Amino acid sequence: MLYPVKYLYRVLKVFWSTSISSELEYRFNIFIEICSVLGNLAGSLFTLSLFYSPNTNLGGWDFSSSVVVLGIYTLLDGFTTTFLQPNLSRIVRHIQNGTLDFILIKPINTQLWLSFRILSPWGLPSIVTGLVLILSGLYYKNIELTLRLLILSSLMLSSSLLILYSLWFLIATTSIWFVRVWNANEVLRSTLVAGRYPITSYPNSIRKVFTFLLPIAFLTTVPAETMLNIASVEWIVFSMFVSLACFYFTTIFWKFALRFYTSASS
Repeated sequence: MLYPVKYLYRVLKVFWSTSISSELEYRFNIFIEICSVLGNLAGSLFTLSLFYSPNTNLGGWDFSSSVVVLGIYTLLDGFTTTFLQPNLSRIVRHIQNGTLDFILIKPINTQLWLSFRILSPWGLPSIVTGLVLILSGLYYKNIELTLRLLILSSLMLSSSLLILYSLWFLIATTSIWFVRVWNANEVLRSTLVAGRYPITSYPNSIRKVFTFLLPIAFLTTVPAETMLNIASVEWIVFSMFVSLACFYFTTIFWKFALRFYTSASS
């Protein structure tokens, strides 16, 4: 079901304002989260620098280009902390407690409610840090931000967010059959750490797995190539196709899974 933009804005505004008000009761957490993000960033940059010397590169990528990849990964990690983890981790709880019944009868798309009901501000520092890394890498590469490049980069970043969301939601949906699926999400998050490095830095066999089986290449490397103005049209189109296909399959799979859901009153 498609909703008007104005309707979505009003609904999300109510959702997120109440979430932020609730989360900001513990304001000291924001300071802790910022320190954590800065510590992780320092460690990631240090680890990345170990792969470089004056005469070496990482899979054909120089340091500044790899910083763009790391920036996209950091931004996606912030998106996970802000939306995916706080929302999708609750699906299991809703099913176990029977509270999914009350969500299903609401006059709103169930998938939308379950995916974006909560906004956690603790992922925002990672999102900002990711944007800073991306812009820093592009600056040192002397990339001119033309309107065409901005549009393509935005499309590829949106595609990576859609793929990441689809992967998380697919695993969360299986909780209708299996109770302990959150461990699978943690495994997925650990696997996606591979996206902080360019896909060409891995052996060819692993590269194929990260491209066609688990689409890590479309999460970070292809968007980074687009921002650096080195991506081919074929990969850009294919990335958009993969993201739309993943999202479409996610919606179909959710409707299919609901056929097997038995409410708490059944």
